[in-house]
Amino acid sequence: MQKLFIFLLTIFIALNLNAEVLEKANKVVVLKSERKLQLFEDEKLLKTYSISLGFSPEGHKVQEGDGKTPEGNYLIDARYKSKRFHRALHISYPNEKDILNAKKLGVSPGGDIMIHGLKKGMSWTGFFHTLFDWTNGCIAVTNSEIEEIWEVVPNNTLIIIKP
Repeated sequence: MQKLFIFLLTIFIALNLNAEVLEKANKVVVLKSERKLQLFEDEKLLKTYSISLGFSPEGHKVQEGDGKTPEGNYLIDARYKSKRFHRALHISYPNEKDILNAKKLGVSPGGDIMIHGLKKGMSWTGFFHTLFDWTNGCIAVTNSEIEEIWEVVPNNTLIIIKP
């Protein structure tokens, strides 16, 4: 029994020594044209992830259903253990400017824009989900990546979404 305990403890320590430990991020940058999401602590790049975007990713989101991922400065303002997706960090879109622009055009700006994992039952796709843009305007990563992002990105973190 003691040998089993020592063996398991050794494996646990070895696995944890190899685990990447990220610092807390205070800024998220999304580079839409490069399909990348970057985590920063001040100006120090912590990690980069490959992403999928809305099904019509070019340009700024104007209205609900346009399939675009917004561009600009927002905040991570909530977190959800979603029924549709593994986990999700909510982005504060639409802001005042987005709402005024949509009102001027006579459309709804939409909402529920998030950084999220894969759809329930689709985790097997892994990084292959990044081969095409498939969300309704959200930013998608793998389930293991959203777990990591969830841990190091607190609410009220700045997210800058660039074209």
